[in-house]
Amino acid sequence: MTRNICPSPQISVCCVLLCFVFFDIICLGFLIYCRDSFCSFFQRPSPRAFFPLEPLQETSTSSIFHSPEVFKLDYAEMERRFKIFLYPDGDPNMYYHTPRSLSGKYTSEGYFFKNIRESRFLTNDPESAHLFFIPISCHKMRGKGLSYENMTRTVQEYVESLMVKYPFWNRTLGADHFFVTCHDIGFKATVGVAHLVKNSIRVACTRGDDDGYIPHKDFPLPQIVQPFSLPAARFDPENRYALGFWAGSLKSELRRELVSAWQNDTELDIQSNYMINVPHLEKFNTAKFCICPGWSHVHGSRIALSIHHGCVPVIMSDHHDLPFNDILDWSKFSIIIKEDEVQQIKHILERISYDRFKSLHYNTVQVQRHLQWNSPPIKYDAFHMVMYQLWRRRHVTK
Repeated sequence: MTRNICPSPQISVCCVLLCFVFFDIICLGFLIYCRDSFCSFFQRPSPRAFFPLEPLQETSTSSIFHSPEVFKLDYAEMERRFKIFLYPDGDPNMYYHTPRSLSGKYTSEGYFFKNIRESRFLTNDPESAHLFFIPISCHKMRGKGLSYENMTRTVQEYVESLMVKYPFWNRTLGADHFFVTCHDIGFKATVGVAHLVKNSIRVACTRGDDDGYIPHKDFPLPQIVQPFSLPAARFDPENRYALGFWAGSLKSELRRELVSAWQNDTELDIQSNYMINVPHLEKFNTAKFCICPGWSHVHGSRIALSIHHGCVPVIMSDHHDLPFNDILDWSKFSIIIKEDEVQQIKHILERISYDRFKSLHYNTVQVQRHLQWNSPPIKYDAFHMVMYQLWRRRHVTK
């Protein structure tokens, strides 16, 4: 008798069903793998992915700092130890106060006055202070209609009263003292006190050739006109199709030469406009490079505005002392050319490779936080960078 070795119908059906389930699982896994691989290959990352929260995580080769490791350690020590004594004297309703409006050309000066009172750097013990802050604020004197002569006399009388009332000035002839001003009237109002100009640290938005500015002692206050009309730009090199942009008034021979040479160019967007409005600001967001022609102060609000919009600043100046220049490596996020190269500016920019532009643009976005005022102040912002500059100068007189 022949033995039947064929499986029962029930077993055959089960085997078929199991095969279909196994095949479906394999197909589903394959589709998921392909979808993830496909999306990761073609999907464009969000611009925020290119904006790290901590700039100090950058490598030493790409860092916007000259010495990122030194800065990180020294900055931390500053936060722990730095103390400043603020002279309480002076009429707060007239000269020595925080501006009512933190806007316009006095924004930086106003924010510093406000921030230092909000910070933990102040001490009521002058013996423990590293530096002494003379709260001279000349802009309201100017608003009251005081002449330069009267402002100079007022500042002189105020500083001389500090010399008589306190012993701290005379210990160093004012070398461990500093004052802050964001207008040239601040310089003109201090000429009556010789040691104030010669010895004290001057933190100012403007500098001239004849105002006694001493680079290793004095340093620039970043001139930033806030609030900004548009939000800060992110890393978006693919959205920047214009080679260069500039718009402004013709206040200098350099600006007039720039407009004369390039106002009809198809790749450089050069315009002569007295006021910068929102349509002009939007062009900052579509240009690779924003031209900042030198005037009385190259480190003016135009550079900060360009950086805010992620537009690599092209600084045209023969004499410049840029904000935080001994901390930040400006070659990593700006182009610096001489004033007599205005006729070659397009050729200079065209020679910059796309890869180098992307690196400059990326670093421009990274440096935004260091040129931003906040209230209360935030770690690594403009206020803290100014404080770090002062911290680095504390040992000069100790």
